[in-house]
Amino acid sequence: MENTMIGRGRDAIEMIVDTGSFEENKIGTAEFDPDYGPGAVVGTAKLKDETVTVIANDAYAFNDRFPVVFGGVIGLEEGYKMATAVYRTMEADKDKPEAEKRPIVLIVDTPGNGPGKMEEIAGMNKSTGAYQLALAEARKSGHPIVAMVIGRAISGAFLCHGLQADEILALSPEFGTMIHVMPLTSISRITKMDIERLEELAKVNPVFAPGVNFFYNLGGVKEIVHKVENMRDTIAKHIKEVQELKAADKYEQLGPWGRGLDGNERGGRVNRLKAMAKMNEEFAAVADKYINA
Repeated sequence: MENTMIGRGRDAIEMIVDTGSFEENKIGTAEFDPDYGPGAVVGTAKLKDETVTVIANDAYAFNDRFPVVFGGVIGLEEGYKMATAVYRTMEADKDKPEAEKRPIVLIVDTPGNGPGKMEEIAGMNKSTGAYQLALAEARKSGHPIVAMVIGRAISGAFLCHGLQADEILALSPEFGTMIHVMPLTSISRITKMDIERLEELAKVNPVFAPGVNFFYNLGGVKEIVHKVENMRDTIAKHIKEVQELKAADKYEQLGPWGRGLDGNERGGRVNRLKAMAKMNEEFAAVADKYINA
């Protein structure tokens, strides 16, 4: 595919931020070792004259200490490096009012987490969990977080690098953009359902279907971007939107909660709110037996 953006995380940074403004491995007064977590690209830039933190993947970087980490994979070191970048961002702006907290721009192109035995033994889950927690804390403390999916957003790597954002944007499918937890072939092996049955379900139910458009129906993607040259303006627009919602204390319209509301409105997640209401109703009926125990 000639117009694919897969593997072009560094190119995307230059397309999005102000020309020549990206300072890699520097956030506030903190500096990062370029040899640590080489697949993670972190730094500071200007976006329309506003200071932002940028966190991206480098699909051409190899981590010699963890041979399975290449092609944009988020490995053990990469997860911790990304998490540290978020905490250094929070530290740099800790004394600023909410309206002045710098945005965090996530550029997403990752096929997954480090799948090696060493990663699992050393604690891959702790690394990705630390990154998720960092983004959640930054989001709740007032930092606007916007994720831009330019290529692959797959499995647990997307869970930590994207799904904790206030709002998620994605290039349209003609750029080769992929969003899914696992392919239908893997779902078939796990559920023991015929692939033909899953393909039919994918046509009518976005839960079963991989892809940007289906994830949009679920509320996962806030807006689909149809031109590469529009990424910059679209990200800036959504940063402003997030800032305005946070200033109005409308946090429930952002992050995972906001995506649930969007999915309900778009018809992709029509039972979510009903299920939550039923659970709240049943809990309220017995809550006194446990709260005062």
